Amino acid sequence: MPAFHDILFPLDVALGARGGPERRTEIVSLGSGREERNARWAHSRRRWNAGYGVKSLAALAGVVAFFEERRGRLYGFRWRDRLDHASGPPDAAVVATDQPLGVGDGTRTAFQLVKTYGGAHAPYVRPIVKPVAGSVRVALGGVAQAAGFAVDSTTGLVTFATAPAMGVGVSAGFLFDVPVRFDADQLDIDLSAFAAGEIPSIPVVEIRL
Repeated sequence: MPAFHDILFPLDVALGARGGPERRTEIVSLGSGREERNARWAHSRRRWNAGYGVKSLAALAGVVAFFEERRGRLYGFRWRDRLDHASGPPDAAVVATDQPLGVGDGTRTAFQLVKTYGGAHAPYVRPIVKPVAGSVRVALGGVAQAAGFAVDSTTGLVTFATAPAMGVGVSAGFLFDVPVRFDADQLDIDLSAFAAGEIPSIPVVEIRL
């Protein structure tokens, strides 16, 4: 059975969640007082608590149904990060030159969607594997393309019918979701506390596919 369901977590709940990226850094303190630091993960991983987005019993019931269909932690699903779900700045329109994907060599036809963070010192390039279907815009040499390519919305791979020529920059703009799963096999919900304003804990964590 597939380990991922290509379905979006209830958007009204996800947009009210709390969380963000995490890193795993190993720090060794030396006798001199200096430190040695090593990154254990090449890529960050994001976590959220979806409980902060639940504002009604109807929304909570919807999340419970979603949780049951995913069988708890068994199946992954799509998650929309309110802060970071587009190739450009928040609330900016998607354009085909938002993110560089690579440079043509006359042979290569497939390019992975990525998003780059920073740039002055050590830019981080994040693979994007769950673009929103129909949202991807592609450019060659800064010129937007209307055809001649296909986008796999389940992997984030852009494939050209004809390989981009040597030295031609490939770029794209897009909306995207994050592949996640529930980080618990149990939802501990106290309805009396919820009615009084308490927030149920609904942990969600990013997964690698």
